[in-house]
This record gives sequence, structure tokens and C-alpha cells, in this order.
Amino acid sequence: MSRAEPSDDFSAVYARYQALGEGVRAEIVAGEIRTVPAPRPRHVRTASALNVRLGSTFGWDSDGPGGWVILVEPELRFGDDVRIPDLAGWRVERYREPEDNPIELVPDWVCEILSPSTARSDRKEKMPLYAAHGIGHLWIIDPALHTLEVYRREGELWVVAGNYEGDDQVAAEPFVEAPLDLGALWRVPAPKP
Repeated sequence: MSRAEPSDDFSAVYARYQALGEGVRAEIVAGEIRTVPAPRPRHVRTASALNVRLGSTFGWDSDGPGGWVILVEPELRFGDDVRIPDLAGWRVERYREPEDNPIELVPDWVCEILSPSTARSDRKEKMPLYAAHGIGHLWIIDPALHTLEVYRREGELWVVAGNYEGDDQVAAEPFVEAPLDLGALWRVPAPKP
């Protein structure tokens, strides 16, 4: 069976997954439930900063170029897998809001923010899964190294579309209409005197 075809056992596994209850962080990997640790503060701060910046510029109701629905930690189904990327985006003309989880509509873009506990899975498991299921663009952000890797899918392979670091101003695929202040993702708030 290919990864794109769900097995007959998915419903039973998903019922057990849902029974874990809200607040338990888990994914379904190859038909097995895998708990995942909560992200560290730096990870959460980076994801929040990216969401605010992309949403205010590219969100469907933004004052910028718009055209996107961007969700934080959506529960996405890929065959027998249920994965939760840090952020995912759909072009507004493709997006159809489901009544419940998991979302089966493949996003146009996903972003994974690396943590020591997730970096291996993000690269070794999720990258090929996302390519095989037709996601067009993938961002890998490393908040410790202050880097952004941008990938474009060609066939079932990822092609590097850009590498950025530090305080670069980037117009990265698929959000090329307006630059992103990369340095804003790394800045730590300073207390006011």
C-alpha cells in the first residue's frame, strides 16, 4: 500500500487518538499513535512571530497582498498519518473549512520549526511525506541557528528555493509579494525600563 492510500484500520486508530483528549500532543505515524513533546518557548515565540507577520500581510483579510488562509498547528491527514505542522497555508481559492479534524485538504505551504526533539522527524519523516502528498512549498526554520530553508516541490522531490539567515529581508516562495523581516523571528522581547 502506498502512503497516499489509507488503510481500513485508520478509523479505529483515529478513535483511540481522539480519546487521548484535548491537551495531549500526539500524531499518527504509519498507523501508530506517537506523543510529541510540547515545544520550547523559543519555538513557540518564533512560530507566533511568523504567524503574525505572514497573517498581517498575506492573510485572506489582510491589508497586504492577501490570498492565504494560514493556520497554526492544524491537524492534517495524509493517508494513515495525522501530522501537525507548526503552520500551514492554503491559497484562499482552494480552502474549504471542514467541520472537524483532521483536515484532509492538502495545504499549499507548510512550515516546520526545528526543536531538538523534533528536528529528525521534521526532516526524515515529514519532508518526504509532504512531498509525496503534493504540498507545493515547505519552510524549515531553525530558531537556534537563525536560518530559514525554503523548498519548492518538483514531482515528489524538494528543490532548494532559498536559504536565508540572520536579519535578512526575504521575499521567499510562495510569499514573494512582500518581504519578511527574518530578524523579527529571532528577537527576544526586552523588558521596558
